[in-house]
Amino acid sequence: MKQEEIVKMSTEDLKSRVLSTGEQLASMKFNHKMTPMENPLRIRGMRRIVARMMTELAKR
Repeated sequence: MKQEEIVKMSTEDLKSRVLSTGEQLASMKFNHKMTPMENPLRIRGMRRIVARMMTELAKR
């Protein structure tokens, strides 16, 4: 998800996306500890997306 897309989102939509993406990230981390993922860099990307969304919420 690009920064431009995040800026265009409404505040309520952004809050719900942060929660759902955070849950996905936690699930990915847990699954990666059990059985290593094929591409563990997806965890880093997901973490950065959550950080971008949280930063935009803090700005508002």
